Amino acid sequence: MTPAPLRQHRPVATATVSPLRWLVSWWEVIFFGAVLLVLALSPSSYRDPRMRAALARHAWTDTAPILLGFSMLSALLTVVLTRIVVVTARSYGLSQYALEMVIRVLVLELIPLTAALFVALRCTIPNGAALAEMRRTGRFQALRRAGVDPLVREVLPRMLAGAFSAITLAALSCFVAAVLAYLAVYQLTPAGLPAYTRMFSHVFNPSVSLIFTIKTVFFALAVSVIPMASGAYDDYAAAPSSRESAALQGLVRMFAVLLLLESVSLVGNYY
Repeated sequence: MTPAPLRQHRPVATATVSPLRWLVSWWEVIFFGAVLLVLALSPSSYRDPRMRAALARHAWTDTAPILLGFSMLSALLTVVLTRIVVVTARSYGLSQYALEMVIRVLVLELIPLTAALFVALRCTIPNGAALAEMRRTGRFQALRRAGVDPLVREVLPRMLAGAFSAITLAALSCFVAAVLAYLAVYQLTPAGLPAYTRMFSHVFNPSVSLIFTIKTVFFALAVSVIPMASGAYDDYAAAPSSRESAALQGLVRMFAVLLLLESVSLVGNYY
């Protein structure tokens, strides 16, 4: 029978190892993302015709099928939210602040975050799971034996396509929301353009515009890099991987990073 003192010390050892494994896993995700960014900025990564063909294919399949649907969803959300805010503001005598509130909440905060989550759930997390399946079936090892880097051939096109899709959806949906917010308040008359452009420039001042751009880019990188790192974890991690699902790992880590980025942007915009 195991002595009682030994049984009491086992949970302490597990509690000591778990934070270390957590830190190591996050460090390797960061390192893996840095490797992908270096490859993305290296011209030699694009010399392979198969890599360029894979990049074009993934960029099309990750963006085109969801572009119209997400734009329509953003349009519907804009019309509903604008109507609610305008009617509520009028009842309190705050009509002059209604449109600015819609732009700040919808265009500045909600749409970039929603676009990133939409791309993650629709494209990048399934792509990360597909990479994990390739790893399990020996696809990566076969590419190495053929003298091809699996990061360049399989991982990099999916990462770039995911980032492109997130940025494209966010940019187009913000434009649609800005146009529909104007139409919901001023209808088809150009009489409101001076006031609207003045309000828009007040909201998107240089500092807010810079934060908005950086946040959108980092959202795109987060939803494209983290699922890829989780999918290729066993091949490029220094420590042995656990048996957790690659999709679940990517989802949890991605949500944590998105929450951190959104919190930092809110602090930069309003404090």
